[in-house]
Amino acid sequence: MTRRLFELVGSDAAKPFSPYCWRTRMALAHKGLTAETVPWHFTDKAAIAPYMSEKVPVLIDGEKSVADSWAIALHLEDAYPDRPSLFGGEGGRAMARMLNWWGDIAIVGGMFPLIAADILTRLDPEDAAYFRASREARLGGVRLEDAAANRDKDVVRFRKSLDPMRLTLRSQPFLGGAAPNYADYIVFGGFQWARIVSPFRFLAEDDLIFAWREKLLDAFDGMARATPGYPV
Repeated sequence: MTRRLFELVGSDAAKPFSPYCWRTRMALAHKGLTAETVPWHFTDKAAIAPYMSEKVPVLIDGEKSVADSWAIALHLEDAYPDRPSLFGGEGGRAMARMLNWWGDIAIVGGMFPLIAADILTRLDPEDAAYFRASREARLGGVRLEDAAANRDKDVVRFRKSLDPMRLTLRSQPFLGGAAPNYADYIVFGGFQWARIVSPFRFLAEDDLIFAWREKLLDAFDGMARATPGYPV
């Protein structure tokens, strides 16, 4: 069966950086599935319009198209029940739904103002203009550079917000338990995004979350680590 995955890239097509696309990449690898990757840019709306979406990831799985990382995870779980489970049952799926929102708000949302200005340097001019206009509007008119002006101090608050995750990792190696599952991939997507687009350090090396991230970078034969990023 032919699968294609539309992924967000900047000026370097070898560095897909969307946190949501990385959730899907990890989910596919967990299921032991492959997909042809299709580089996609912010302003290339026409390429995915036939699939009723304006943003990525979009997965084409045979005759079916699925947009949105959460919807894709549900599709993979239901379409390939004979392969390793992303959730470990209906209870795990229900808990992952909450964590999916937490990942959007606390992880991606918490990181965004600190690294958005760095993303501009990874984009072609047309995409950079679109990104600045749309994201500064999202920040209430604040310039991306100004949003990051105090990030060395602001990151302290972000790190503190991760305490529930640290407490969990004290008693188990992954959010999913003894082995990673989609709960881990939700959160990892944000850290992989930051690693690829920005030299800013979110985690200290003695942080339990740093060690957790390193294990996921090495998962699936180092798939995530193989995408070049900053040594943070």
